[in-house]
Amino acid sequence: MNQVVATFYKFVKLPDFAEKKELLLSYCQQQGIKGTILLAEEGINGTIAGSRLAIDATLAFLRADPHLADLEAKESYTTAPPFERLKVRLKKEIVSLGVSEADPTQQVGTYVSPQEWNDLIDDPEVVVVDTRNDYEVKIGTFKRAKNPQTESFREFPDYVQNHLDPTQHQKVALFCTGGIRCEKATSYLLSQGFEEVYHLKGGILKYLETIPAAESLWEGECFVFDERVAVQQGLAEGTYQQCLSCGHPISEADQASPKYEEGISCPDCFDSLTPEKKARQEERQRQRRRGSGGAGEQGSGGAGEQGSRGAGEQGSGGAGEQGR
Repeated sequence: MNQVVATFYKFVKLPDFAEKKELLLSYCQQQGIKGTILLAEEGINGTIAGSRLAIDATLAFLRADPHLADLEAKESYTTAPPFERLKVRLKKEIVSLGVSEADPTQQVGTYVSPQEWNDLIDDPEVVVVDTRNDYEVKIGTFKRAKNPQTESFREFPDYVQNHLDPTQHQKVALFCTGGIRCEKATSYLLSQGFEEVYHLKGGILKYLETIPAAESLWEGECFVFDERVAVQQGLAEGTYQQCLSCGHPISEADQASPKYEEGISCPDCFDSLTPEKKARQEERQRQRRRGSGGAGEQGSGGAGEQGSRGAGEQGSGGAGEQGR
């Protein structure tokens, strides 16, 4: 049976966010929802999956809160359940940047629709920056985009301080999987004196969903924070698998590497694999083969844009800056 995958996020002051956890968890359980939802004082970020009726009911439940009445969700479809568990977690930030100057409830950059994005990034005066992590960028990005080569989103402010200058880079365009990281990143740039800061509304996922392949300036695939691993133009499922040790996407060529061992290591994590971690991964792989581990959420699973397998960025990509 097809599953609906819904990703969403909203930056909004939620002073009672901690009180919402148990009620939201209970409702989602009743609906058979799986995935990850993050709650913080600064808002909500989630990627969830379930039946059509369950997703519609859960989104209606969330929107019944006046703070979330205009909550937007992006949807895609998959034939296999993308999550094994349901998690509702309380966080300090719904996507972790770690700097107080970034406050999307106060200021963000100028939103640019997918239909207007090509003209913007074709402008030679515009510096185009991919705010995602290096392992995401390596499988796909926009033409002309700079790769900050970060391992986590929290490194992005250092990249800005070392490589961008508001007196030299007067027009900056940012993008991410689903939009959530760009809310934080554009807010941060504005706080640092950058004046013309733009970001792709709805993120890469909305662009891939709405822009015809013949007109697309996207190259490669887009990493997502669920079992699909990556999506292509039109949000078709991609060709990458995922390393169950580090969570990074792996190609057929990666799987042919002597550094690849299913469930144990891949070319990205082989050199950092300690004997202790290898032993843990071997045990987990044995559990999977016995059927008790399951592929469920690959790695630590979850929804989104935080640089690891959390709800991070789908929304965000939603929790996952599919969102998220």
